[in-house]
Amino acid sequence: MRKNQIKFHDHKRDQEKEVFKTKSNFFVMNLIHARALVLILPFLISACGKNYTPEQKEHIAKVELQRKEKNEYMKSSQDSPFNFKGKVEFHDLKYFDIDPGYVFKSKLYEYQPKDTVTIYGTKGEPRKVVRYGYVLFNYNSTEYKINVYEGKTRDNVIYHSIWFTDKTTNNESYGVGRYIDFEKKDDANYIYEIDFNAAYNPYCAYSPKYSCAIPTKEDYIPVEIKAGEKKFHE
Repeated sequence: MRKNQIKFHDHKRDQEKEVFKTKSNFFVMNLIHARALVLILPFLISACGKNYTPEQKEHIAKVELQRKEKNEYMKSSQDSPFNFKGKVEFHDLKYFDIDPGYVFKSKLYEYQPKDTVTIYGTKGEPRKVVRYGYVLFNYNSTEYKINVYEGKTRDNVIYHSIWFTDKTTNNESYGVGRYIDFEKKDDANYIYEIDFNAAYNPYCAYSPKYSCAIPTKEDYIPVEIKAGEKKFHE
């Protein structure tokens, strides 16, 4: 009788262990699922109602990669404005959410004649640039014009650029203004992509040791361009 009682109690303990193990596994799995839901919920919410085309999704992924690569360059490269002229405290660059609604198409309309104009840097120095042409974009049923400038680097390399201010300037975006690189083509009928998601801050946004071109009153866009880079310093 004693032997049978021992077997019975051993069997009962084994059953209790299995029940505890099952409940523990169930708890752990629920915890994992809950944590996973917390992680993906922001993405589910942000994607809700946004039916992007495959081309737009590809573009968003491309911009995200470019931002990641630029962030790493700014942090680690000895040529970045955070390292080149003395150490500047670095934190991740800030951006508006990528929005395909801020991508536009336009021809380049060249000015005739192309006037040489004087603009100023943030340290007060005058700079000569060519007011080369302009592009057009339609936003909320209103057409806007942005100038394209031609300048030269210190090594006499010709470049083309857009610089602008808008209603986010000195609030969410950098107080001097932002830039968009412009790669001019020889084809007069070429259709350019103007992507405000690619708008970036000049180096003077990070360090006062740099001087950068100040957009003129003519380069002001009277809307909120909630795309591209935000201001770095609060």
